[in-house]
Amino acid sequence: GPSLYPPTTGAPRPSPMQGPPLPGQTVAGPPASQPNHVSSPPPPSTMSGPHPGPPPMSGLHGPPPPTHPPQPGYQMQQNGSFGQARGPQPSYGGAYPGSPNYGSQPGPPPPPKRLDPDSIPSPIQVIEDDRSNRGSEPFVTGVRGQVPPLVTTNFLVKDQGNASPRYIRCTSYNIPCTSDMAKQSQVPLAAVIKPLATLPPEEALPYLVDHGESGPVRCNRCKAYMCPFMQFIEGGRRFQCCFCSCVTEVPPHYFQHLDHTGKRVDFYDRPELSLGSYEFLATVDYCKNNKFPSPPAFIFMIDVSYNAVKSGLVRLICEELKSLLDYLPREGNMEESAIRVGFVTYNKVLHFYNVKSSLAQPQMMVVSDVADMFVPLLDGFLVNVNESRTVIASLLDQIPEMFADTRETETVFAPVIQAGLEALKAAECAGKLFIFHTSLPIAEAPGKLKNRDDKKLINTDKEKTLFQPQTSFYNNLAKDCVAQGCCVDLFLFPNQYLDVATLGVVTYQTGGSIYKYAYFQLETDQDRFLNDLRRDVQKEVGFDAVMRVRTSTGIRATDFFGAFYMSNTTDVEMAGLDCDKTITVEFKHDDKLSEDSGALLQCALLYTSCAGQRRLRIHNLSLNCCTQLADLYRNCETDTLINYLAKYAYRGVLNSPVKTVRDALINQCAQILACYRKNCASPSSAGQLILPECMKLLPVYLNCVLKSDVLQPGPEVTTDDRAYIRQLVTSMDVAETNVFFYPRLLPLTKADVDSDSLPAAIRNSEERLSKGDIYLLENGLNIFVWVGVNVQQGLIQNLFGVSSFSQISNALSTLPVLENPFSKKVRSIVDMLQVQRSRYMKLIIVKQEDKLEMLFKHFLVEDKSLCGGASYVDFLCHMHKEIRQLLS
Repeated sequence: GPSLYPPTTGAPRPSPMQGPPLPGQTVAGPPASQPNHVSSPPPPSTMSGPHPGPPPMSGLHGPPPPTHPPQPGYQMQQNGSFGQARGPQPSYGGAYPGSPNYGSQPGPPPPPKRLDPDSIPSPIQVIEDDRSNRGSEPFVTGVRGQVPPLVTTNFLVKDQGNASPRYIRCTSYNIPCTSDMAKQSQVPLAAVIKPLATLPPEEALPYLVDHGESGPVRCNRCKAYMCPFMQFIEGGRRFQCCFCSCVTEVPPHYFQHLDHTGKRVDFYDRPELSLGSYEFLATVDYCKNNKFPSPPAFIFMIDVSYNAVKSGLVRLICEELKSLLDYLPREGNMEESAIRVGFVTYNKVLHFYNVKSSLAQPQMMVVSDVADMFVPLLDGFLVNVNESRTVIASLLDQIPEMFADTRETETVFAPVIQAGLEALKAAECAGKLFIFHTSLPIAEAPGKLKNRDDKKLINTDKEKTLFQPQTSFYNNLAKDCVAQGCCVDLFLFPNQYLDVATLGVVTYQTGGSIYKYAYFQLETDQDRFLNDLRRDVQKEVGFDAVMRVRTSTGIRATDFFGAFYMSNTTDVEMAGLDCDKTITVEFKHDDKLSEDSGALLQCALLYTSCAGQRRLRIHNLSLNCCTQLADLYRNCETDTLINYLAKYAYRGVLNSPVKTVRDALINQCAQILACYRKNCASPSSAGQLILPECMKLLPVYLNCVLKSDVLQPGPEVTTDDRAYIRQLVTSMDVAETNVFFYPRLLPLTKADVDSDSLPAAIRNSEERLSKGDIYLLENGLNIFVWVGVNVQQGLIQNLFGVSSFSQISNALSTLPVLENPFSKKVRSIVDMLQVQRSRYMKLIIVKQEDKLEMLFKHFLVEDKSLCGGASYVDFLCHMHKEIRQLLS
C-alpha cells in the first residue's frame, strides 16, 4: 500500500498571491478573521459532477488562482521554525513535514521528522478563536439551523423562536435529506437536551402560559403542542401541524385574525407562537389518577453504622440539616417551601422518627423485620419544617448521641429505599430520598449483595459484568419508584468496594444523582460534601416527569441515553429531573426530508414543580436539511458529537468487551472523516490528512474518550470508580463532557492579579509545563494545583504560607487564606471555577516529582498514558492510516 509518509516532492508551494485556500479543508484553521462556524462557500463536491472552473472562494484579492488545483489548506512554511503557531494554524505540510523542497531534486527523500505538536489542531486555539469571534454578539435564535457558539464561549441568548442551546444542542444543524446520505457520512444525528437548564440572570425564564380549563392547544393527530412553526389557515380558523401536516380546528377561545403575511395578529403576545421555549399550566387530565398532585416530600435517610458514626459523618449531616432545611426549593413568590420532610436512620434495622409539631420530643419507632418493609407511622412522619422546627432540631441533636457507642458494622440498603417509597405512597405524593450510605449491604435482607469485585476480569469477555448490577432486584425496585415519582439521590462514603454498579441502579433509573467520597475524612472532605449536599437539596427539580420528543415527518427519535426509565419506546420517565441532567436523543430517518421544509423537533416535558404545580415545558428547534454532504460537514458541532459518542460507548460496555467498543468508536470516526475526504475535499496527495473545519478536534477529543477510565483504566482506578464515572457521564451536558475529557489547564503564575480574567489556557501536555511555574488543572470533578520544583520561594510563600517547596503539604484540601494579591487571585480563580460546575471539585495539591504526580499526569491527555493510551500525535497518525485504508 502507499507509505504513511507524504511525498516531499512535487507539491507546489503556495505563493502569497494565491488567495486564501478553500475553507475547512486541511488540518489548517481558517484565516484568523473567519469564525469557526460561519458558512463559507462550499468546497467542491464530487457528488454533482465536475464543477465548471475553480470553486468560488471568499475574499479573493489579487490575480485569480492558477489553474492547477490550489493546495488545500496552509502548507507548512518549511523554514525550520516550529514556533507556537498563532492565528491560522499551518496544516501538516503532508502528514509529517519533510524537509524543504527546492524544486524537484532527484535522490531519496529525506527521513521524516516526528509530527510537530504545534502544527496539529489545538483545542486551545479553536476555543480562543470562537470566543473572540462569537463571544461579543448575542446568539439570536430566529434563524433555522444556526450553529451556536461553542460551550466554552460566554454568550447571551435571545429566544426568537428556537430553543436556546442551553436547552438543546445538536451534533449537526444541517441534516442529510436521506438515510443513505446519513449512513454514508456516519455522522450520528443526535440532540443533547437539558429541559430544566439554569439560565444566566440576564436571560428570561420560560413564560408560563395558562389556557384555563381547556389546557394547551394541540394537534388532533400527533398531539404536538402549539408552537411557532404551526401554520394558521382559512383566516385563522384552522391550523396545519408542522410535524404531521394534519389540519385541526382552532378552539373558539383561541381564535385570532391573521395579518397580511398569514401571521396571527397576537403573535408577539403569545409565547407559544413567538418563542422557542415556554411552559403551559397543565390541566387535571395531565395528572396521575386525574387529580392534582400534592407538593413533593424530601426524606433524609442516614446510615448510622459504626463507620458512619466513627468518621464523624453522622454528626456532620445532622448539624448541616439543621440550617439547610430552611433552604428547600420553593416557587418564585412563595414565603416558604411547600416541601415536607421526614427522617430515617438505619444500620441492620430501620428507625423512623415522629416529628409532629405537637410533640415535646421526637419519637423513634424501629422496624426490624426488613424482609417485609412498612412505615410504622403515618401522622407525624412527613412534616412542615416551620411547624416542627423545634422537634426536628431536637432530633438532629439526639441522633449522633443515640448512636455514639454503636458496634453495628453491617447495613441494609434495598429496605431503606422501600421504606421511603412506602412513605411517599402513603402520603400520596412524589418526592426525593437523600440516602447517606457507607458500605456494601451484606446484612440479611432483600437486595443483599456480595463482594464480587475482580480486577482479573479486566480485558476479558467477562469485564462487562463489572458494570452490570449483580441482581435484578434493584431494577424492579426502580420501576416501582418511578411509578410513584420517588427519586433517589445517593451519597456514598466507601472505604472499600461498595458495588456502585448495583447500588446505583435505582438512582440511575429514577433520574437521581450519585455522589461518591472514597475514604471520607472530615477535615479534607467535609467542604466538598457539604457544598454538594447544599446544592443538591436546593436545586430545581421536576417530579413525576415524562418527556416525549416529537419530530417532523422524515426522522424520528430511536434511541435515548441518560438517567431515566422507559416502559415503552417513546416516553422517557423520570421520578425526578433536575436542572443539571440531560437526556440525549438519537434520530434516524424513516422517510426523505426536504431542503425547503427542514426538520423540526419538539421536546415536551410534563412534570410537577416543587410547589406541586403540574406543568408542561416545551422546547422547539428547527434544523436545515441538505442534499450535499459538504453542508452537513460545515454545520456539525464536535463537542456535542463527542458527548453523544462517549455516552454511546459507555452504554456499549454493558454488553460488549471494552476493546470491541473502542474499535467501533475509532472505526466510526474514521468513516466520518473518510467520507468527508472522499466527497468534500479537493483532491490532494494521499499524504495529507484533511479534516473538516468544524471537526478538526474530533481526533484529539476522541482519543481522550478512548483513554478515559471507563474504556482504558489505569492500575489505580477501582471498579467502583469506573461504574460511577460511567453513570455520571451518561447525564452530562456538553460543557461538562468537554472539560471532563479535555481538562482546562491554566498557568497560575501568568495570572494578572489586577484583573478579573483567567490566564489563557494551555494545552494538556507535560511539555507545556515549566518547572518554575504553578498550574491549575480542572476537569469538573477535581482541581489539581501543580507546583514546579523551581518555583520562586516568594510565590510559594504567597500561595501556601510556607517558606520552601519541601514544606508544601499535599494534604491540603483548600488553599490557605493569605492577605496578598497572588493568594487572593488564585483563590478567586478556584471559586470562579467551582461556581461553574455542578459538583464541588476536590482540590489536590501536586508537587512535581511527587507520588501524586502520576495521578496528575493521567489528565495530561495529549500525552501517552501509562496504561497504553496513545498520545495525540500518535493517535492522529493512526486515524490517518485508518482513513487511508477506508479510502483505498
